[in-house]
Amino acid sequence: MDKLIIQGPSTLNGIVNISSAKNATLPILVATLLCPYPVKFKNIPELMDVRTIVKLLESLGVGVTKDGEETTLDASQLKNQHADYSLVKTMRASVLVLGPLLARYGKATVSLPGGCAIGARPVDIHLMGMEKLGAKIEIENGYIKAEATKLKGAVITLPFPSVGATENLMMAAVLAEGKTIIENAAMEPEIDDLADFLIAQGVKIEGAGSARITIHGMDISELKPAQGAYRVIGDRIEAATFIIAAIMSKGEVTVQGFNPKHLSYVLETLVKMGARLEVGNDFVKIIKTDRLKGTAVETAPYPGFPTDVQAQMMALMSTAEGNSLMTETIFENRFMHVPEMSRMGTKITLKGNSALIEGVEKLSGAPVMCTDLRASAALILCSLIADGESEIQRVYHLDRGYEKIDEKLTQLGANIQRVKG
Repeated sequence: MDKLIIQGPSTLNGIVNISSAKNATLPILVATLLCPYPVKFKNIPELMDVRTIVKLLESLGVGVTKDGEETTLDASQLKNQHADYSLVKTMRASVLVLGPLLARYGKATVSLPGGCAIGARPVDIHLMGMEKLGAKIEIENGYIKAEATKLKGAVITLPFPSVGATENLMMAAVLAEGKTIIENAAMEPEIDDLADFLIAQGVKIEGAGSARITIHGMDISELKPAQGAYRVIGDRIEAATFIIAAIMSKGEVTVQGFNPKHLSYVLETLVKMGARLEVGNDFVKIIKTDRLKGTAVETAPYPGFPTDVQAQMMALMSTAEGNSLMTETIFENRFMHVPEMSRMGTKITLKGNSALIEGVEKLSGAPVMCTDLRASAALILCSLIADGESEIQRVYHLDRGYEKIDEKLTQLGANIQRVKG
């Protein structure tokens, strides 16, 4: 099992290119299940979660070929509508195959999913939406069994703006009969990107990026291949992680290859804390900043503060001047990084879904263990500025969502080594 050895403190300087967004790549790759022709992509990120979704698609009969920076997925000869537990158990996004399989074949059997241990995250909203479209759903022996002679468009009001449910229902609605309207839809940029991909295949979609999305159903024969290879948006969560890393290390880094508008709330919060940022169309340059001031943050669905940046922001707050308050409203078990960060000298008090952070001037290197994807990033951020050596174990969590993060940090001046286990 790999681990990272980090010698701190480091000051980061230079330019870093952000990879394609994991949370946009996964649903877009799954959406190729709707397409009876090959689909080309450019710069698909080399991530564990991407490899997992590709394996799942291959098990369903999707052909996958890679030529340099281009990857082609061909779902023209699908042979299976059964997503097995052995593949689905490791990643929650696997449940997204339910919608397109059901829409294309009228049936799908998908294992109940797994993933990071950061809360229950039930799939009830997905299933409720599928039933609104006319599907018959049963849960049997740990599997979701869905059937529908033909899905029919409907008005679906989500009880919570779930990103996964919005994506699943958008894909199912593509081949449904008539018009589907999703109310209280998620508004994340990844939803926009999925819509852009489907629109490039000839689908008529209105309102993506708003709380009301309209999908006009069509026959599969009406789908047409897009011109050229599709490029997924830059990863706003990876970008936020590098921006915070640069600020914490008191360095000057240009983070490029993403849309800063996707991080507006995060950037506004950092400026409020005292960060000096130059924001362009596809980059953010961090200008050397002294110690920031503490603040209060509450996670919320987009366009609010993203829960996926909560752990990294807490790392920054831990060395800010004064006290900070972080309130987590999305997941009920997402402070697992706190005990590990405390080993490095942070002072954090938990109470319910809130964390009171007392800023300290210095952190100390220590052996720590990753508990989930974003917690892993927070531990790296603390290790970069800590005095001495830190050993970060179980970095397979990190590899799920950050492409070559140790190599990118090394290029910026970090003293970081991956030890193969």
